[in-house]
Amino acid sequence: MHQIDTEILKVDRLKKVYRSGKGSLLLFENLSFSVRQGEILAIVGESGSGKSSLLHMLGALDRASEGDVYCAQVRLNSLDSDSAAEFRNREIGYVWQFHYLLPEFTAVENVAMPLLARGEPAGEALERASQWLREVGLESRAHHRAGELSGGEQQRVALARALVTGPKLLLADEPTGDLDNRTAEMVFELIAKLHAEHRLTSLIVTHNLEFARRCDRVLRLHQGRLEEVTAGSV
Repeated sequence: MHQIDTEILKVDRLKKVYRSGKGSLLLFENLSFSVRQGEILAIVGESGSGKSSLLHMLGALDRASEGDVYCAQVRLNSLDSDSAAEFRNREIGYVWQFHYLLPEFTAVENVAMPLLARGEPAGEALERASQWLREVGLESRAHHRAGELSGGEQQRVALARALVTGPKLLLADEPTGDLDNRTAEMVFELIAKLHAEHRLTSLIVTHNLEFARRCDRVLRLHQGRLEEVTAGSV
């Protein structure tokens, strides 16, 4: 896959502690790694190891207890809540295991939501949303509501919504976890295709080790530590 040697994401000595009452849970500490522009990186690990929490910090959805995340040369820990929301809208595309489409709106309206949230005119937002539905092969389903779409179609709409803003970084948290094997393969192939065509930088949290092996690099989160592993040993 296409890569150029420009660092888009840097994680420096990241630590996360959750406190509850008098107790605390150390999720991970001293995590450091970087991601170059154009890479597609898999993050694997057991359930509860902190993969999703790490992704939330990389996407300015949560703050680390210690350490720093730099994304597109912005220090995320320095952002207040409004600045973080603006940063996410501008720089980050996020795909979750569940699609989180708004059921009362059509596919094209769901895709247009991030553009409307930043104040773009409705006509322009819907036009760009239509273009992205074409990119994910769902132009003919543009005016169907979320409940009228299959699980795979819903996730493709969610992918179009994540990318409609032209983000620098795509974060995907188990994007095929709720799908059958055939549909999961189709969605992964679509992510890989769009990653290459649009020169994205992508981080994918996945339990699917076959998909992880097809990424440029694999990081395993285990017992609070992060290690890079070769695809063959995943």
